Amino acid sequence: MNTAVNVNVVHESEAQRQHARVRIPAKLRLLDERQPHDVKVDDLSAGGLSFHARQPLTLGQVLRARLLFVVDNLGLSMDVELQVRSHDPSSGRTGAQFQNLEPRDIATLRHIITTHLSGELISVGDVLSTLQRDNFTKARKQKDNGSGLSGFARLRAVAVSLGVFAVGVAAFGFIAKSMYGLYFVSHAQAGVVSVPMTQVTMPRDGTVQSLVEDGGQVVKGAPLASFSTSMLDLLKGHLDEQQLEPAKVEELFGKQMSGTLTSPCDCVVSRQLVDDGQYASKGQVIFQLVPRTTEATVEARFSYRQFDEVKPGTPVNFQVAGEDEVRTGRIVSSTSLDSDSLASDIRVQIKPDSILPAELAGRPTSVDSDRGPSLGWLIDKAAARGL
Repeated sequence: MNTAVNVNVVHESEAQRQHARVRIPAKLRLLDERQPHDVKVDDLSAGGLSFHARQPLTLGQVLRARLLFVVDNLGLSMDVELQVRSHDPSSGRTGAQFQNLEPRDIATLRHIITTHLSGELISVGDVLSTLQRDNFTKARKQKDNGSGLSGFARLRAVAVSLGVFAVGVAAFGFIAKSMYGLYFVSHAQAGVVSVPMTQVTMPRDGTVQSLVEDGGQVVKGAPLASFSTSMLDLLKGHLDEQQLEPAKVEELFGKQMSGTLTSPCDCVVSRQLVDDGQYASKGQVIFQLVPRTTEATVEARFSYRQFDEVKPGTPVNFQVAGEDEVRTGRIVSSTSLDSDSLASDIRVQIKPDSILPAELAGRPTSVDSDRGPSLGWLIDKAAARGL
């Protein structure tokens, strides 16, 4: 069996005419001449016609003419523009192409040609029906994969697509994070860095003058502040009737005695509660000290509905105000009873995994417990299944 391909074979559709030519009784009235006259149309198609001209014509010349038909003994005329595409000077045969035809004229021509080719009679009703309906549709969009776009237009289209994609991903991430935080994260109502405080009180009524600054470190026995008190206050309760005479009392009142407040431990000065030069009564707290060997913890308050989520041993994350670092720790104890009545919240104590500076005492803290699935949790589950 011979399977060789003959490359000289041309398909019929590659060589056929663009428009079918038919011989239809029609006349053409040329309007550009001084004396318009009618010529017989030799053949007609939807793209042009041919006729025999009485005078020489040049190629490319545009003629104004009127195409005349007889339909049901009624005359049908159509004004057209023709461009001369071929001309035989010896015989006068001329081929012309229609120019700038209106959609209504195109529809009429096609109807007349199609009806004639099918062997049917052309009627006025059919022609009017053809003119009344919309015989054209919108052109299909060319799917050329952006071949008609310039380089800048393509870049802009890619940038817009990437921007829309990024916005979609960000929206999806935000929704996913919100849902995760709603179902898997327990947030504390309040939290604070807590350390055991040592208080230094005023031994006598008098004024105070600090010798250290807030946040300063002092050793045990080091002076914290000096105070001055009236001699009368010091000797109160030890004076007899002779020493309580007005002149004696005035003399004792004018005399001042100075003293020094010392640190009871190796501490850091957390707060000075009485300003320098201010009067303080006996027993009033002057300084709050934090022992340097004490490890700071975090105290937080959770809602009672989160009872099962904040048990001792539960890992938590917390962030101290003023710091960008998120720290980790574990709940070491929890209480939910006050001395008077049942509390509506749970108070927990958190031990940080790393040393928390005592200088952060009193700072507010954000605490949350993440009980959702993590990468380690997934690895443990996979290992348990032998994957």
